[in-house]
Amino acid sequence: MDHLKQLRQKLRQVIFGLLLLENLLLLGGWYLGSLHRSHVTVIMLIGAGLLAMALTVLAMIVLSNLSLQPLEALWQAVLHISPTEQGVAAPDVNKLRIGKDLVTSLIFQIYQFADVANKAANEARVKNSDISQNFIAQNLPLPLFVMDASDTIIFANEMASQYIGIPVSDLVGKNVYMVLDMSFPSEDTLDNWLKGVKSKNATATGSWERVRLNVRDNHPARHFDLAAYYNRDNPDKNEVMLALFDHTKQYSQDDQAVSFIALSVHELRTPLTLLRGYIEVLEDEIDTTGNPELADFMEKMRSQAEQLMAFVNNILNVARVDDDQLQLSLESGDWPTVLKKAVADLSLRAKVRGITLHCRIAANLPAVGIDRLSIHEVINNLVDNAIKYSGGSRTIEIESKLNKEGLVETTVQDFGLGISSSIMPNLFTKFYRDHRNRAQIGGTGLGLYLSKAIVTAHGGSLWVRSKEGEGSVFGFTLLPYDQLTAELKKSGNQEITRSAHGWIKNHSMYRR
Repeated sequence: MDHLKQLRQKLRQVIFGLLLLENLLLLGGWYLGSLHRSHVTVIMLIGAGLLAMALTVLAMIVLSNLSLQPLEALWQAVLHISPTEQGVAAPDVNKLRIGKDLVTSLIFQIYQFADVANKAANEARVKNSDISQNFIAQNLPLPLFVMDASDTIIFANEMASQYIGIPVSDLVGKNVYMVLDMSFPSEDTLDNWLKGVKSKNATATGSWERVRLNVRDNHPARHFDLAAYYNRDNPDKNEVMLALFDHTKQYSQDDQAVSFIALSVHELRTPLTLLRGYIEVLEDEIDTTGNPELADFMEKMRSQAEQLMAFVNNILNVARVDDDQLQLSLESGDWPTVLKKAVADLSLRAKVRGITLHCRIAANLPAVGIDRLSIHEVINNLVDNAIKYSGGSRTIEIESKLNKEGLVETTVQDFGLGISSSIMPNLFTKFYRDHRNRAQIGGTGLGLYLSKAIVTAHGGSLWVRSKEGEGSVFGFTLLPYDQLTAELKKSGNQEITRSAHGWIKNHSMYRR
C-alpha cells in the first residue's frame, strides 16, 4: 500500500472517530432528555450541547493540526535546502503522527532533486568558468590570450596558435613574456602598463598600435595592434585578456617604403657631397668679385643643399633605426660648443627664411655624454621644424640650462602655428604629419621619430609643449658625462656604445 493511501486512511479513521464520539454524545443527551422532561433534564441537555460544541472546536483543532503536519514538514524541508534561507533546520519526521512514511519519502525525493540541481549548477559554473569551453573564445577570428595574476597564459585560442606558430599545448602554462616577444614603438609597453594598472586599478583597458612580434623557428614576423583588458581578482582567474589585430601587410609596406627610399636616397649622397663642394668653391670665387646678388644666390643654394643633405641623412638613419643598425658612441662633449656649432650651421637656413635664431646657454654646464653626429641631427630636426612652422614669426629661441633633476635640458621655441592637442599623441610616430598643413609645409614625418630614438639612446627624453596659434616648445635632456662613468666602469670600455633602436622590448627578459 502506498504512503498516500495510508495517510488518507489514517485521516478518515481520525475524522470518523471524532464525529462518532460527538454524535453519540448528542444522541445520548437527546435520549435522556426525552425520558425525563424535568428541569434537571433541561440543564443536562444544555450541558450536552455545550459539550458537543467544545468537541467540535477540539475536533477542528486536532484535525487541522494533524492534517497540516505533513505539509509543514515538507515546507520546512524546502526551506532547509533553499539558498535564500539561512538557519532553517531539517524537519524531524519522527514527530509526525500521521503521514510519516509519505513525508519521509517526499523529503527524500526533494533532497535528491536538490542534489541533482546543485550538481548541474556546479557543472554549468565550471563549464562557464572554463574559457576553453567557450564557443565564442575558441572561434574568435582574432588571436586571443588570457592570463592569470602571475601573467601565466591559461588560455589561447587556435587562431593565436596559428598566428605565432606555437601549439596551444605549448602556450598554456607558460609566462606570456616567454612566448610573446613583443616590441613597442615607445616606452608605453604592455609590461609597463600592467605594472601601473595592477597597483591602482580594479579594471582597465589599454591599446597599442604598430606592435612588432618577433617569432621563432623561421615563422614570419608579425606587426599588429594590441588591445588589453585587466580585471583584478576575477573569480575565474581570467585577469588579463589580450587580443591581437593583425596589420602585418600594411605595416610591413611602411617599413619596405623606408627601405626603398633609403636605398634610393643613398645614391644621392655622392653627387650631393660633390655639389656642396662646388658651391663652396663658387662662394669663394664670388666673394672676390663682390657681386652681392650672386652671393645671395649661392647662399640660398648652399642652404637648400644642406637641407637636402639633412633629408638624406634622416632617411638613412631611420632605416638604420628600424633595422637596429644605428649605433651611437657616447663620449664626453662640451655642450655649449656643440650647440653653438649646430646653431651656426643652421643660421643660414633660418636667414634665407627671414628668421633669426637666438641662443642662450647657461654658464658652467657640465660635460655631457653624446654622439656628436647624431645629436647634431636632433638639433637640426628640431630647429628645422621650428623654421617651417614659424608662420609669420621671425624669431626662434634656443635655450640650454641645467634642470632640477641635474640633467642638461635644451629647448627650441617658435612662436608660429602651434600644434593641436588632438595630434600631440602622434607627433613622434613614424610618417605622421598634420593633415591640415601637409600640403603647405613639406616634410617626411620622420624627423621627430628619429630624434626621439636618438635622444632615448642617449639616456634622455624628448618632449613638447604647444598651444595652437601660439607656437611650440620642443625640449630634450642629456645626461652629464659623470653619470655615465659607472656604465663605463661596468663595461670596461673607453666609450659607451648604444643602439638607437626605435622599438622598445616589452619585458626585461627580452632586453639586451
